[in-house]
Amino acid sequence: MTRARTAVLPTGVPPTLPPPAPPSTAPRTTLSAVLPTGLRVLAAHAPAAPLAELRLVIPYARTEPGLAAAQELLTACLGTGSRDRTRQGIADRAADLGAELSTVVTAESLILSVSVLAPGLPGALDLLAELLLRPRYEEGEVALAQRRAAAAPRAPAPRVRLRRAALAHGFGPHPLTSESGGSAPLLDVVSLGPDDLLALHARAVVPGGSSLVVLAGEEPDAVLRLAGERLAPWSGGPSGLTLPPFARAVPRPGAVELTEPGNSEAGWGDAVAGQSLVLTVGPGVPTADPLHAPFHLAQLLLGGYASARLARQVRDRHGLAYDVSAGLRENGAGSWLEIACAGAPGGAGRIAAEITRCLRDLAEDGPSRAEVDRARAYAAGFTRFALATRAEEASALAGFAAAGLEPDWLDGYRDRLAAVTPEQVAEAAARHLAPDRTVVATYEPGPTTVPVPRSPHAPAPRAVPPHADPHAPAPRAVPPHADPHAPAPAHTGPHAPAPTPAAATSHDQKGAHP
Repeated sequence: MTRARTAVLPTGVPPTLPPPAPPSTAPRTTLSAVLPTGLRVLAAHAPAAPLAELRLVIPYARTEPGLAAAQELLTACLGTGSRDRTRQGIADRAADLGAELSTVVTAESLILSVSVLAPGLPGALDLLAELLLRPRYEEGEVALAQRRAAAAPRAPAPRVRLRRAALAHGFGPHPLTSESGGSAPLLDVVSLGPDDLLALHARAVVPGGSSLVVLAGEEPDAVLRLAGERLAPWSGGPSGLTLPPFARAVPRPGAVELTEPGNSEAGWGDAVAGQSLVLTVGPGVPTADPLHAPFHLAQLLLGGYASARLARQVRDRHGLAYDVSAGLRENGAGSWLEIACAGAPGGAGRIAAEITRCLRDLAEDGPSRAEVDRARAYAAGFTRFALATRAEEASALAGFAAAGLEPDWLDGYRDRLAAVTPEQVAEAAARHLAPDRTVVATYEPGPTTVPVPRSPHAPAPRAVPPHADPHAPAPRAVPPHADPHAPAPAHTGPHAPAPTPAAATSHDQKGAHP
């Protein structure tokens, strides 16, 4: 069985706190090697695991607008055939092995994921090598992908446009802020043929700069030998399809406003079409930075879970938004703290003012010890849930490998988080969360908008519907057909889910967005 999915957020590393290992459990054995072809292979031992998990991460950023259409089609067609097998033949072979293959695209990577019954690991590596070395893009499969692309909305959703605008203001021109980061132009998509995809495959689907993680019950040295034998003929690269760093290490603060005339619900293909959106971009601390741990706790208690400050203030107390989150976004371009809220039309200005107030209070006054302890406990509990399966663990290891971190990074991070003091969290909040260091971007779906404060210290305007009593209480923002008392939607975890195969969001082959 094969599946293809596309993630919308940039690649990051899951910076969560794992539960302590039982004293009787030895540290996981991992070995890594770089093959002569440039492929880095990481083998991790999972004793008695019934399944083997493979994650192949290939650089695939949309850094060249001329390749965007071909990249979109290749993602849809990769794995649908080889010179030896048709789509049905590949599915039959995967079934024989007890394997499942999937393809995930993030803002900077193409990820091939394989889950296979433990005895089928050698056969799964053979099948993976077949798709990499002897691809076939049949005309019928390409035509099917083109029809699907034609039926999909071509305009970027409001969330995507708002994020691009905020990043462009904060960091300057970059592939993450350009149209090439979204769906390829329809005319370009339909004009491509199998030969175009084969040419891109030869350039982009290469071992140079790629990494393979194998989590299996086999001893790591045996896995390394097996992977080296099966993938030795795979050559080429690096492709150069990697995200360049932002022009600025920290964002330039300011205000960005986007409006859409008329009814925006038609044609956007976004669940929040017709709603007010607020997105802020502020300084972030990279995962590998020694000062990341106190920043992580500050981010958590600000907006990392359902009872964090932002959710209590913006959603529960004032009823302004039903989708509230704050997380670190991190990839090859850089890192930034992103706050995202969605509410009823006309409320963007007030939501932005409440976010500013939360940032200022935390930056100036710092957190309480109880808040820090709750954030620390949440990190431990979240990881117990998020990394509960072998598949999720393999995806986390793939994220570490792609980011250049050691496989045991989480073990040391647990100790670093435990040692963080409330004073260190307060210092991190003062340094990174001050609202005068933040880009505040707002989107209103219709022609009637509420002015957004130009200064982060400006008083909050009231969102008043037309013909309403100006002194009436502000209405609670509730999505259509939603329970007003339901908990916040997903993406309220400590950091945004890493766009690894286990945590990617399916969007039916639409282009990867920043």
